[in-house]
Amino acid sequence: MTFKPNVLDRIAESGLVTVIRAATPSDAVRIAEASFQGGATAVEITFTVPDAARVIEELSKRSTGHLIGAGTVLDAETASTAIQSGAQFVVSPALNQATAELCRQKSVPYLPGAATVREIIDAMNAGAGIVKVFPGEVLGPAFVRAVKTVLPHAKLMPTGGVSLDNVRAWINAGSVAVGVGGNLTSPAARGDFRAIAELTKQFINEIQQARS
Repeated sequence: MTFKPNVLDRIAESGLVTVIRAATPSDAVRIAEASFQGGATAVEITFTVPDAARVIEELSKRSTGHLIGAGTVLDAETASTAIQSGAQFVVSPALNQATAELCRQKSVPYLPGAATVREIIDAMNAGAGIVKVFPGEVLGPAFVRAVKTVLPHAKLMPTGGVSLDNVRAWINAGSVAVGVGGNLTSPAARGDFRAIAELTKQFINEIQQARS
């Protein structure tokens, strides 16, 4: 399956997807922009954000080479809305076959969540080039390490519970990238978007250090 221009490769190269949940569309946009300022390549606008499709559309129009994705996509209808709004990749907490098929038809990467080896295999069979390991805080880096032993070709991206304290462990276990939410975006609650840019830099540095 061929996807538009190397989205999965760029996610893997960067190693970081900023997962954005926010109370307002404007906060979501500001978080994304702050993370981009910190060096992030990709952000995931979850559909828990009010008017998420409009946020995706706005960021896509402003984007100068960044990747804008849609998250918490539970069905094909939402995926279609996200793609029409400009989403370059689609993320779900679990595999949805109708969503996988739609994304395949649109040549948009689909990253479904998985919490067992069987779910990871099912996700890859459905066309997922990267599988979201979720919930990360429950499964832990040891889960990724164990999966990579039997599925060395699996490209895994843990989301949930990834922090500056453990991001190196996730990468060292074999994760191709990490999705980071509250541990990166929480300063938005106090209006400190500069701190989000700085945290982004720190996460990217930790990922690079782990890879080196």
